[in-house]
Amino acid sequence: MSPLTTMRLALAGTRVDTVRVALTALSAALAALSVLAALNVLAIGPLVPGHVDADQWAQQYRSALLREPGLRPGVILTFILLTVPVFALAGQCVRLGAPARDRRLAAIRLAGATPRQAVTVAAAETGVAALIGAGFGLAGYLVGHRLLDEPDAQGRLALPTDVLPPVWLIAAGVAAIPVVAALAAALVMRRVTVSPLGVVRKARRERPPAIWAGLVLGVGIALFTGLGPLMKLADKHRITWLADWSPVLVYGGALMAAFGVVLGTGWLSYTTGRLLHRYARRPAPLLAGSRLMADPWSGSRTLAVLLVCVVFAGGVAWTRSWFAAEDRIRAQYQRTLDPLQDPQLDPFYLNTVALIDLAVLLGVVLAALGMLVALADGILTRRRAYAALVATGVPRPVLARSILWQAFVPAIPAVLIALTVGAGLMASLASEVHAGGGGMTTCLTTAEQCDATPLDDPTVWQVTKEPELHLAVPVPWAELARDAGVALGAVLAIVAIGLLFLRPSTDLEEIRVT
Repeated sequence: MSPLTTMRLALAGTRVDTVRVALTALSAALAALSVLAALNVLAIGPLVPGHVDADQWAQQYRSALLREPGLRPGVILTFILLTVPVFALAGQCVRLGAPARDRRLAAIRLAGATPRQAVTVAAAETGVAALIGAGFGLAGYLVGHRLLDEPDAQGRLALPTDVLPPVWLIAAGVAAIPVVAALAAALVMRRVTVSPLGVVRKARRERPPAIWAGLVLGVGIALFTGLGPLMKLADKHRITWLADWSPVLVYGGALMAAFGVVLGTGWLSYTTGRLLHRYARRPAPLLAGSRLMADPWSGSRTLAVLLVCVVFAGGVAWTRSWFAAEDRIRAQYQRTLDPLQDPQLDPFYLNTVALIDLAVLLGVVLAALGMLVALADGILTRRRAYAALVATGVPRPVLARSILWQAFVPAIPAVLIALTVGAGLMASLASEVHAGGGGMTTCLTTAEQCDATPLDDPTVWQVTKEPELHLAVPVPWAELARDAGVALGAVLAIVAIGLLFLRPSTDLEEIRVT
């Protein structure tokens, strides 16, 4: 099969296939913008810790996040993390209209294609759509780079529009998106057998999800919270090489904790289904419980990226409370030294946390779009089963409420656990702030005598201790409640929009559709 034929077969199909290609291209365009933005920040200069008089500072930018080399890695990491919900959205878009695509692949096999060629066509569809989207993302990046290049009266820029990454790096970043998308599609198809009579998916053994995800979560928390005691041990015994491994403990622990929360959602879904099936007395929760027990991983897949965003949201909420506590104790300490002084607080860190909040909110929106696509595809895929239930006398409102129970009830404990993990990880690093506590020594005799006398001699040296203030970082209940409300509200909004597909999908004519 020639590449031209493969591409033509990949782009063929019905209107549903066109929608799937368009949504995949949109996801790839957003991913390309995130990757190119990260490369643009990387092109500003070396990523080394800067100082006030350092030559590495980029003074042509308004924001300190771009000026200071030590802060730019955080900006780059934020843009890279934004690609996670984008690729999750693309993964859900690939599943849209799967039954029609399966029939088309079976027809290709009936025409003489080999199983590998049929899988290649399916992977090429995703790769070509991602390539188109990455091209549009590159065009949008270049246009925005030109349009947003507007310095203020002092000649400072809001964005790094004065630099561009190397051409080869731009080409590599854009080309990586369709390659990753095509490989991911081929990986998803590894358990699929395309025969001339249809597509068969090899199912795994049916067994309840184990709670071993709690072990992953526990290891992640242990790695993250063990950083403080390990650094104290290293300072006490002068073990310098342990400090080099601190980033591995921080990032590795955070990623394992988030991964444990995501993996544990399958167990939560199954357990919630068992409870509903055992204690519910109404038809809607009974249907939802049976569905959750039959396929607990379906809900966990759709919730996965949203829960990762919620973990970060919990950490950001505690970080904001930490910075606010530092501002309060710093102002209190300055008033202790000089009651007439009016402390001027620097809002830089709180403003930075607000920008991170915006990035997390964008991730929640992208994750919600992926959940919407998955919910709509699930309703359309099971339309014959829903139509059969309606034909046997089940009212459509009961089906709608069962879908609401199935999506919303497992999300409640999952969101609460994700927020607790995110806030708890940051609380292990910053549970208390302090100010002062230093001291000042004054020589009471001649300089020669002071040089020859140790500091603990009170007849020669006078030690003046400064007051030391301590303040526990308050639990940000308001911010955590807000984040939980946003996440659960997003789930409710997704279900409400997805139920618009229920009415046409439960038409009795759907029973006759093959």
